Amino acid sequence: MAKVTVLGTGGWGLALALSAHNVGHSVYMWSAFKDEVDSLNELRCNERLLPGVKINNDIIISNDITVAENSDITIIAVPSIAVKSVAGELSKVKNHGIVVNVAKGFEPQTNKRLSVIIREILPDDCVVVLSGPSHAEEVARNIPTTLVAASVSLVGAALVQDLLSSEYLRIYTSDDVVGVELGGALKNVIAVCAGICDGLGLGDNTKAALITRGLSEMTKLGVCMGANERTFSGLAGIGDLVVTCTSRHSRNNRFGNLVGSGVKVDEALRRVGTVEGYYAAAIVHKLANDCHTELPLMEECYSILYENRDVSEVVKSLMLRPKKSEQ
Repeated sequence: MAKVTVLGTGGWGLALALSAHNVGHSVYMWSAFKDEVDSLNELRCNERLLPGVKINNDIIISNDITVAENSDITIIAVPSIAVKSVAGELSKVKNHGIVVNVAKGFEPQTNKRLSVIIREILPDDCVVVLSGPSHAEEVARNIPTTLVAASVSLVGAALVQDLLSSEYLRIYTSDDVVGVELGGALKNVIAVCAGICDGLGLGDNTKAALITRGLSEMTKLGVCMGANERTFSGLAGIGDLVVTCTSRHSRNNRFGNLVGSGVKVDEALRRVGTVEGYYAAAIVHKLANDCHTELPLMEECYSILYENRDVSEVVKSLMLRPKKSEQ
């Protein structure tokens, strides 16, 4: 039995905590928000995020970061915008074990990948990125799920694999941190596009084309940034892309659906909450310029979200782009 600490008490953090507990580990959770901690300790559930899912009484939930002391692994499970500050809090704790990041996005001030930010704050730590097609709503209910643990230390990735794998959660390892991390971040932008298509009432043909060409754009930018092209054909690439573009659980998809239906961007954000694809679209716009890479779908998504471009005009613009070979 190991000690697993989860930083963040949102849906994904709770799902991973429950999964680790089911394997037999000693599980601790932390949140910076005392009212959230008090509510979870009193009710032992979060009906808004995971309705009907009970939190085991022996999972310790606290707003004292020192609960991470002497952990074998500490999982950072907060929105991308909070990863830097949470890593800073964790830097105050000794012996917190391998750091596992499950947030999918970029650090908004620097446009850097999240594992880069974590390593800057915790330079002596082994950092593992855990990503793949995984909705918290399903992991929390023991629906079979597969993920990828990526690290420059394959020993660290293998330890995370060993500690968190179960009959419901299968974990593969990879040394392509760049590709696995970018797959999780870039697919959010394409999922917003998929939601916009749904909001416009477009069909299966459109969705299939969007996913396929979206994967091409993800791969193109990923390779430019140093990723292995093959990674995007795996769980962290097409696997995560498909589930996020097609599932009712996806916040990115729901947000895009509202925008495609005519709801203003600010109002759609208010209704849905944290939408990683919204923030990622602005960063991808900058990264594409830096790489001198043409990404039509992601660029048009940026124009809708940040330049008030009409969604119906975007579809026409994409369809009438200059003819070219698929490759």
